[in-house]
Amino acid sequence: MRVMIAEDDTALASFVRKGLEAEHYAVDSTADGEQARAMASELDYDLLILDLNLPRLDGVAVLRYLRTRKPSVPILILTGRTRVEERVRCLDLGADDYLGKPFSFSELSARIRALLRRSHLPAESVLMVDDLRLDRVERRVERAGRRIELTSKEFALLEYLMRNAGRRITRAMIIEHVWNLSFDTATNVVDVYVNYLRRKVDDGFSRRLIHTIRGVGYELSAGNGTQS
Repeated sequence: MRVMIAEDDTALASFVRKGLEAEHYAVDSTADGEQARAMASELDYDLLILDLNLPRLDGVAVLRYLRTRKPSVPILILTGRTRVEERVRCLDLGADDYLGKPFSFSELSARIRALLRRSHLPAESVLMVDDLRLDRVERRVERAGRRIELTSKEFALLEYLMRNAGRRITRAMIIEHVWNLSFDTATNVVDVYVNYLRRKVDDGFSRRLIHTIRGVGYELSAGNGTQS
């Protein structure tokens, strides 16, 4: 899951970013309102965290702009403005939630999970595809009841594939959401990690779940796919 933080308090932004990355979100951050608007317009985020006191373009203007262009992306306002009138204004402009500072990270994390559950992407604690089971809370993966040990990055990659089960996912989509980087056509890191996953998830089973879609990327499904 890819999240953007627009926050001009660099220490707070770093605190939130580290907390979310520890929960295996891919996180981008900016301290500038105009850059926040550009990033959110151009990139595919699953959730936005938006401060109201941003330089060059304040958070309300960013919120108003994005709601006309990306009406479905969840937006959480994180700000020191706690007056009821301010909360009502932001919610009326299209914010999905509003959390005042100071705040508990555990509450922020819970609110993010709640927003993602209500969005178009599933945020269940347990993901299932055929006999493959991934528990996001326990950080546990099993296939046909057999425990599979994964590294942090392998877990993040498998979670992204399972969230998009049945969909054809490009290498660019994977590297942006899992590695939080722009796609470099010269890198083979996605293919390397998919091969790591295949050895752990598919080897020893008669039915393969991770499929290569020639000319596109990958798909995780119980179907046959197009193997390369």
